[in-house]
Amino acid sequence: MSNIPADLKYVASHEWLRQEEDGTITVGITHHAQDLLGDIVYVELPEVGEHVDVDAEIAVVESVKAASDVYAPIAGEILAVNDALVDAPETINEDPYGEGWFFKIKPDNADDYQGLMDADEYQDSI
Repeated sequence: MSNIPADLKYVASHEWLRQEEDGTITVGITHHAQDLLGDIVYVELPEVGEHVDVDAEIAVVESVKAASDVYAPIAGEILAVNDALVDAPETINEDPYGEGWFFKIKPDNADDYQGLMDADEYQDSI
C-alpha cells in the first residue's frame, strides 16, 4: 500500500506518529483507518494539558458508518489539538497525514517513539 509514509511510526490501533524537531510528537490516524471508517462527520479531541497513558482512549471519530475511539500511542502531555477538525472533520479523509493530524504530545519518555512500528511493519500488520 503506497499510502503508508515511510518517515512515520505506527501502532496496531492505526494511529501514526511523527517526531518533530523539538521532540514533540504529532499524532493522527492512518489512511487505512480513515478508509475503513468512510466519510468522517465528527471528531472529539483531547484537552490541552491533559496527561495520557499509552493505549488510553483519547479521542473519538464518528463517520457515516461507525464511531471509533482513538488511542494514545504514547504516554505524555497533550500540548496542542487540531481545532480545525471540529469544523471540518472531512479533512481527516482528505489529508490524514497532513492537515488531518489530531494532536501534539510531549512524550514522557522520548525513547518510546523508537520502539514503535515502521511503515513496513505496519503494512504487514494490516
